[in-house]
Amino acid sequence: MFYEVASVTLWCMSRPSPSASPSSALPSSPGAPRPGGVDWRVRFGALALIWGFSFLFIKVGTDGFAPFQVTFGRLLFGTAVLAVAMVAKRDRLPRGARTWGHLAVAAFLLNALPFSLFSYAELTIPSTLAGICNATTPLWGMLLSLVALSEDRPTRVRAAGLGIGFIGVLTVLGAWQGFSGLDVTGTAMALLASFSYAVGWIYVRRTLAGTDASNLSLAGTQVGLATVQLAIVTPLFTSWPERFEIMPLLSVVALGALGTGAAMLLQYGVVAEVGPTTASMVTYFIPVIATAAGVAVLGEGLTWNTPVGAVIVLAGAALTQTRGPRRAARREPVRDHVPTATPAGTPTPAMTPATPSTPAAPSTPAASTATTAPAGADPDRSRPVAQ
Repeated sequence: MFYEVASVTLWCMSRPSPSASPSSALPSSPGAPRPGGVDWRVRFGALALIWGFSFLFIKVGTDGFAPFQVTFGRLLFGTAVLAVAMVAKRDRLPRGARTWGHLAVAAFLLNALPFSLFSYAELTIPSTLAGICNATTPLWGMLLSLVALSEDRPTRVRAAGLGIGFIGVLTVLGAWQGFSGLDVTGTAMALLASFSYAVGWIYVRRTLAGTDASNLSLAGTQVGLATVQLAIVTPLFTSWPERFEIMPLLSVVALGALGTGAAMLLQYGVVAEVGPTTASMVTYFIPVIATAAGVAVLGEGLTWNTPVGAVIVLAGAALTQTRGPRRAARREPVRDHVPTATPAGTPTPAMTPATPSTPAAPSTPAASTATTAPAGADPDRSRPVAQ
């Protein structure tokens, strides 16, 4: 989920900045380490751990705070990290009322709504189930893109992936047992959160194409607007906490500063170095880590159908991201089609979501689901990562 932030965000992160030359927009070769920096594999692993543990952080956070308070704290600390990064890079805020309006909608669909839904869901369902529900984002994304994006044409393989993925969901939920022992409301909220990532990603793709602000500026503004939305809503539905317990407080801080803020910056670096296709593989590790964390740290129960169903969901999600033979690229220049978003995902902003080429994110945010690349563009460079 927060890889959330993830999904859509990755699409935007993979596009070259308006002022960059074509050559500077291309990622360096996967095998080339960044001069003076940490190897991309280490950062990739850190990203998977941060987003995988986000569901645990949510669960612990709701032990001491109301769901809206967990979401507000997460967005507040995530915004703080991204704001510091923007100041350090001397990045400017996006311009234009239209852009800000679309970013406000994206903030709701990719951050405020799904983050809140996951927080409420984990009041009644285990973090392991929430992490697996988050992995359905690319399935929802493909389903919606067939309706909303005319250039996205289904193939037999992708259609099969969609069917397999939803069979995996039914396996996780124990459909043959009549969903006994399952909290229907909590599970529905988690699935609705994943669906929101997919809707948000498509909205971003259709409305923010051609925005000339930087990816960091768009993402930071989106998460900031989501923070404002929660600042308005939270006091209306919650009261000031009677006490601040240390573990829930630290979980909320980690959820925001790491899962929404730092994770997005890590993702930027990985995408720039090895490209969005390799970077998107992180989403396959998120439900695995979320399940392991829930069982090992929180002592949550685990039946055979949960890991088996999760594997089926991930297999279906992977098939929905396959592409047919590439068409010959046009010779005329192709304009960038999409701006920001996790996912992760989270998943993850104009984030987050976001919706992603694989399961999305708790984040940010920021970031989410992939569709066919714009005509004449390299599908690998256009694919988002879910968040």
